[in-house]
Amino acid sequence: MRIKKRPPDFILFMTVLMLLSIGIVMVFSASQYVTIVRFQNPFFFLERQLLWALIGIAAMIFMMNFDYFKIKRWVGLIIIVAFVLLVLVLIPGIGIEVNGARRWICLGFISFAPAELVKLGMITFVAFGLSKKQNAVQNFRTGILPYLIIMLLAAGLILKQPDLGTAVILCGTVMIMFLAAGARLFHLGALGGIGMAGVALAIYFEPYRIRRFLAFMDPAADPQGAGYQIIQSLFALGSGGLFGMGLGQSKQKFLYLPENHTDFIFAIIGEELGFIGASLVILLFALFVWRGLKIAITAPDPFASLLAAGITCSVALQVIINIGVVTGSLPVTGAPLPFISFGGSSLLFTLMGVGILLNISKYSTSR
Repeated sequence: MRIKKRPPDFILFMTVLMLLSIGIVMVFSASQYVTIVRFQNPFFFLERQLLWALIGIAAMIFMMNFDYFKIKRWVGLIIIVAFVLLVLVLIPGIGIEVNGARRWICLGFISFAPAELVKLGMITFVAFGLSKKQNAVQNFRTGILPYLIIMLLAAGLILKQPDLGTAVILCGTVMIMFLAAGARLFHLGALGGIGMAGVALAIYFEPYRIRRFLAFMDPAADPQGAGYQIIQSLFALGSGGLFGMGLGQSKQKFLYLPENHTDFIFAIIGEELGFIGASLVILLFALFVWRGLKIAITAPDPFASLLAAGITCSVALQVIINIGVVTGSLPVTGAPLPFISFGGSSLLFTLMGVGILLNISKYSTSR
């Protein structure tokens, strides 16, 4: 039974606002030159990021005050809409193709990425299902397999876009939710091994992924091709030193580092704010994960606990993959840095997830 409401988690709320503020400043700093060249407007991406941030904050506040328990009523509709949109985005004329990827649906003045809705929808769906039959998760056929099939179907559609990074984050999050729900380690270990084999096959059967993987192993072998982005990212991080070159003083943003305001914005943070600034960002994410897991542990019911764990771990996995790519620790794949990278859909649904976390924190059994 849920206890009387408390104020939402203040530390989590302030941490998110700090990350969001850093993101807005760094999007402007990283994109200023490219927007002058492409749009003759240095504020082009800043204006859009501010708009999405305001929409996202409004959505966060709404979810913070919308009883999370009532989300159960909408789980079926959310997952159906998410899958319909995943199919629609693959249809030419509906889905927008950018750099060989079809991940967005144009809604007039804005573009929308259905995969971001799918991540939040799957977390809600799995949390709802596992919380209904808590002991069933010990049984692979009845407790894990139904959710595994839905997860693989969603991951397969996301891979068709293609977007390996988001598919990995989705599957990794669901696996962690299985663990949190009490699934057997043997089952999870077997699934983890199969998952790693699946990722290897996804890389093997796509030539551009093989090139990226080989570039990850030895970027200098193809410095003007597949290894270019990694090398330029490392140049940016190395140039920052301890204190950085100063806000707005990046050299790599002058069309040297591709995607410097999206997937590789952490490299610009390292270049302009140095090791100290980059470390501060990592510490803020660590603080976010700590508060999120604390909310999950002290949640008043299994549904809230699994929901909070899923949202927190989804953000954590995305941060690990993004920073791993930027630092050359993982092969290049598309995964924006939460709250910081330019991107409306990612920001909106991440902030909605935070709103749910804050909502659950109001019912937590302890602080």
